[in-house]
Amino acid sequence: MTHRFLLVRLGSLGDVIHAIPAAAALRARFPESRIDWMVDPRYVPLLEMVRGIDSRIAVNTRQLARTTSTIGDLRRVGYTAAIDLQGLLKSAILARAVHAERTIGFARQHLRERTAGLFYTHHVDPPVPQHVIFKNLALLEPLGSRDTRVSFPLEIPHSETVATVLGRFAGSPYAIVNPGAAWPNKRWPANRFGGLAAALSQRFGLRSLVLWGPGEEALAQGVVDAANGAAEAAPPTSITDLFGLARRARVMISGDTGPLHIGGAVGTPLVALFGPTYADRNGPWSAGDVVIARTNACSCLYRRRCRRNVACIDEIELPEVIEAVERRLIPPPRAEA
Repeated sequence: MTHRFLLVRLGSLGDVIHAIPAAAALRARFPESRIDWMVDPRYVPLLEMVRGIDSRIAVNTRQLARTTSTIGDLRRVGYTAAIDLQGLLKSAILARAVHAERTIGFARQHLRERTAGLFYTHHVDPPVPQHVIFKNLALLEPLGSRDTRVSFPLEIPHSETVATVLGRFAGSPYAIVNPGAAWPNKRWPANRFGGLAAALSQRFGLRSLVLWGPGEEALAQGVVDAANGAAEAAPPTSITDLFGLARRARVMISGDTGPLHIGGAVGTPLVALFGPTYADRNGPWSAGDVVIARTNACSCLYRRRCRRNVACIDEIELPEVIEAVERRLIPPPRAEA
């Protein structure tokens, strides 16, 4: 029997990245199966880099007529299971709507929108606290998979943007600093990122590439201006460009946002700055990476904007981050036998 599986994880960027190991584990468990993934159109280019996925199904839930047509096509596939990795009401409805033999999702206490659980035929209750990658892997247990390996089977294409950046650095190693985030509450101050870039140049001989997304040009320029010539702004980048840039970086320093998780997926050494979100759940998963967090003292957990005069992430001082980068880049000496 050829199994057919549908993964449902529409967004966001970091969450789609965190779901890739589940797709890899499913492929390892069922090498001859068909594996499709329903995703927001913005992240199709990301999934095109992932080996082992047969079809990337773009769904914009705001386009009702097109979504309904897509669901009709998927019903004819005859899926063995639809697996909702998102846990929202809309993703649960989409997963159930394809009429798979089984619709798998998280138990009620793990769902952001608990009514989503009404649409699952099988509920999974993974241990807590646990990184979201391992929670996603646990969703495969009803299918007989208990694989806990974290694998990112990526094929990153050539990028002219990456080639241009590498040309600027003339083959020298570089750091990536990422000051942006969709939530203002997750942004460490630009002037401190600039001071960090200056310190990276002085201590480690690393120039810094400053990432920016739509509407963040001024933020990136603020970092460059504060770096005393030790940093430069990246050119406009796509998601695939970010993967190529990250895998060649010596280190990345970022808050809790998409580029941080891209760095983790390609093995970039990370120093992560966390304020209103839990790094244990969706931060770096490599034991070697360093997290600086003020989450335990945060009074605005999982809020886009801080209600205080000073956001908790602003309490992270520059010397602490410089020391964290040093720990990440310079391993401790080995004890003599």
